[in-house]
Amino acid sequence: MRTIVYGVGAIGGVVAAALTLAGREVVGIARGNRLALINEKGLLLRTPEASERVPFPCVGDPSEIDFRADDAILLTMKTQDTLGALDRLRAAGVTTQPIFCMQNGVTNERFALRRFPEVHGVTVRMPGFINEPDDACVFSGPKLGIFDLGRYPGGQNAHDHALAEALEAGNIAAFVHDDVMRLKYGKLFVNLQNIIEAALGRGADFDRLYQLAKREAEEVLTAAAVGWDVVDMSDEKRKKYMKFLPIEGVKYDGGSTTQSLMRGSGSVETDYMNGEVTLLARLNGMEAPVNAYLVELSGRLVRDGLKPGALTIADLEADLAQRDVTLDS
Repeated sequence: MRTIVYGVGAIGGVVAAALTLAGREVVGIARGNRLALINEKGLLLRTPEASERVPFPCVGDPSEIDFRADDAILLTMKTQDTLGALDRLRAAGVTTQPIFCMQNGVTNERFALRRFPEVHGVTVRMPGFINEPDDACVFSGPKLGIFDLGRYPGGQNAHDHALAEALEAGNIAAFVHDDVMRLKYGKLFVNLQNIIEAALGRGADFDRLYQLAKREAEEVLTAAAVGWDVVDMSDEKRKKYMKFLPIEGVKYDGGSTTQSLMRGSGSVETDYMNGEVTLLARLNGMEAPVNAYLVELSGRLVRDGLKPGALTIADLEADLAQRDVTLDS
């Protein structure tokens, strides 16, 4: 099995390097300066234990790959970039190869299944970070991360087990499930705080607001008859396999949404996190004012080019008060 990593960013970069170090055949798809640097000197994988430069072939577009029947394609870009990526895969001749949505949220699998028959979900827990244009950092030990995977919309097959075996060889804990989407919905709750952290900055005290958004989401998903499994810091697998550990000389500034704002990428994935809650609420005749506000906030942060920490909790409280929502609700 050859692995195609589509999006060699923080998560994709760690996965591509880890699989390569495990002796697996990997081809990355990247863009811009990162693509040029990886092809020139490899990707620098930084972990709490060591740093190692890892060479693997990388291209700028799927059309540059001669796809094989046994390729496994990992989508590791943000959800807002998924549709374009799927169209390029189809144009490049991809048909029945397994597509693994190694992404936050629960939307990517539906996007992929419209175009391809063999779609799999992956719940990603990996504190990845890009510090330099040619590196990928992961602040985790003893494993680099925890991935739960399974076929979409349900079940499992040989593709899941083959990828799980490859990930384990790369020091990533991997577990195959019959209903992986329950875990992806569970991870969705964790990601509801991403936009709050991005607005206020890492280390800000925003737990009351996050708990309000989370409680609202629980009510909406329950009304929509959507089930989930809890995925949080109390998870036994996380305690065993993934402790947050420092990397010498590298500061971890926050999660994926915070990183997008830091880089000025022009988009964030909040529409597919808090926006998923808002969508389900509206489809079921409900309101989700807190998560709807956070979706609007994400648009404002991007539109105004604001950086992480540009706002305060008082700013957010004032906005919510205008909507008759208080943090003591």
